[in-house]
Amino acid sequence: MKLRRYEIGDTEEIIQLFYNTIHEVNIRDYTKAQVDAWTSVNMDVEVWMNSLNSKFTYVAEKDDKILGFGELEANGHIDRFYCHKDFQGQGVGTKILDQIELTARDLEIKKLFVEASITAKPFFEKNQFMVVQKQEVERQDQKLINFVMEKILPPVSSE
Repeated sequence: MKLRRYEIGDTEEIIQLFYNTIHEVNIRDYTKAQVDAWTSVNMDVEVWMNSLNSKFTYVAEKDDKILGFGELEANGHIDRFYCHKDFQGQGVGTKILDQIELTARDLEIKKLFVEASITAKPFFEKNQFMVVQKQEVERQDQKLINFVMEKILPPVSSE
């Protein structure tokens, strides 16, 4: 598995990965109506391209197949962070998160934060993120629970 920066040609595969992960993994913790509302939020390729391009977006791939992706914004916010439904629990997310943390340190970001789904919460807890608050977000008349989580990054040692 290798990690690299997002490229424009990745967009459609990333959108499909996002859709499939939510419909086949997150469905364990959310209803069909909730995941349908979650994934109906603008699936326009150009909108995704602009969004992915505007952040530090990392892609994990193996044999030209995208296994996962994660986005870091300059303020420390981890936006979309998804692993392919067939590669859950195989270190893909950890590899992406490690790179996000390295980038954050390079940018002198002191705190990372994320709105983690019920499904993703254990992954972020395992990686030293703390729950700040549970919240309810609305998408197309559906209420979804997620968790605002944060991780304070220790200063880089100057040894």
